[in-house]
Amino acid sequence: MTTTPAQPQPSAARKKSWAEPFKIKSVELLKTTTEDERRAAIAAAGFNTFLLPSQDVYIDLLTDSGVSAMSDHQWAAMMLGDEAYAGSRNFYEMEATIREVYGYRHVVPTHQGRGAEHLLSRSLIKPGDYVPGNMYFTTTRLHQELAGGTFVDVIIDEAHDPQNTHPFKGNVDLAKLEALRREVGAEKIPYVCIATAVNMAGGQPISLQNLREVRDWCTEHDIMLVHDMTRVAENAWFIKQREEGQQHRSVAEIVRDICDLTDTATMSAKKDALVNIGGFLATNNDRLYDKACGFVVVFEGLHTYGGLAGRDMAALAVGIRESVDDDHIAARVGQVEYLGHLLEDAGVPIVQPIGGHAVFLDARRILPHLTQDHFPAQALAAALYVDSGVRAMERGAVSAGRDPVTGENRLPRLELVRLTIPRRVYTQAHMDVTAESVIAVMEQAESIRGLRFTYEPEMLRFFMGRFEEI
Repeated sequence: MTTTPAQPQPSAARKKSWAEPFKIKSVELLKTTTEDERRAAIAAAGFNTFLLPSQDVYIDLLTDSGVSAMSDHQWAAMMLGDEAYAGSRNFYEMEATIREVYGYRHVVPTHQGRGAEHLLSRSLIKPGDYVPGNMYFTTTRLHQELAGGTFVDVIIDEAHDPQNTHPFKGNVDLAKLEALRREVGAEKIPYVCIATAVNMAGGQPISLQNLREVRDWCTEHDIMLVHDMTRVAENAWFIKQREEGQQHRSVAEIVRDICDLTDTATMSAKKDALVNIGGFLATNNDRLYDKACGFVVVFEGLHTYGGLAGRDMAALAVGIRESVDDDHIAARVGQVEYLGHLLEDAGVPIVQPIGGHAVFLDARRILPHLTQDHFPAQALAAALYVDSGVRAMERGAVSAGRDPVTGENRLPRLELVRLTIPRRVYTQAHMDVTAESVIAVMEQAESIRGLRFTYEPEMLRFFMGRFEEI
């Protein structure tokens, strides 16, 4: 296995090579396919990589959600699952871990992150409310809309420019936040939602300084600050690397600082926390906790399991601790940067700076002959699969959906293909193959045709929509 360059340190005189901080004890055998077989498979899937059977995929970079490799300690913990319907000891172990590592007092387990988003939205949002956040995420915004709220983007303008190299493109523009308050009133803002390592912006972090400013604003106006902490450890790593005065601190310390600045959190534990299923709503607010416990019984399960088996909660408790280990997160982000630098060196347009969980291809620059109404990111992801069997996903106009008032396609400035790296799964050789395929596809970009819907679901159309070539 090849090794990656070391993470750059501010005072480092030279770079050193390092290897992943684990060794492989079990492997999953993969099937290779021919180009003709892949052409048939993507056509049968309606040019939607979500609809490809995984057995037809060689390198699966669709998502980092629930696809990480669990450690031997996590597998051992699963053998100690207490499957009691009420009061499983694994819940109390998980609760104690969350309190220690993240600091939130109350924990409501859910089957995954969107379960926590559902509980939060049902508990706090009233029809006519506005929910500001640092860029939308698909399921988060939909839960807010289903509860009668309207999402308002208050991220800094630099986040919408893939070529801008601002080190903290996840930051909130306080002027935008204040303008919303002046327009609608604080009583119409149930909470401010802050994501760490903002997914749709390219895995971009928020700084501690900016988060403190948002915290002060929320305190001044008596508005709750909610943390989408799905990738909080990756955000903490970037703070350690990029923010003045943070280099000497551990990722675990920075993670705790981030959480201590917020009132409530939703977590998809299928990302940072290294499990295949699970999530939670965590809060310091007693009233929200009581309401969420009532809703979780209706929609998920009892408040001490919330749709999870005891063994899942046991693995989650171990995964949380592993996720904030400096060696782990350095290797995790390092592999993403390794792929990103390969593409940069070849002149492939990607989102800058390289994010924490994925490399994002700038489809508008790679396929300038396609308008956004012809879904260039969707077409590029399909072409990449045909070339090599690498499965990526669209994060552009298809994901953005339609405006609920006008019915027109939302056309975000970011039209991206996400190459999402699962944690502890692939070798650097897989990254080499991926880079070679992206470069090959870009070289024949003019031959890639646009797409149109043949089936368009009403909600979250990127999951099950089907297309044909124009």
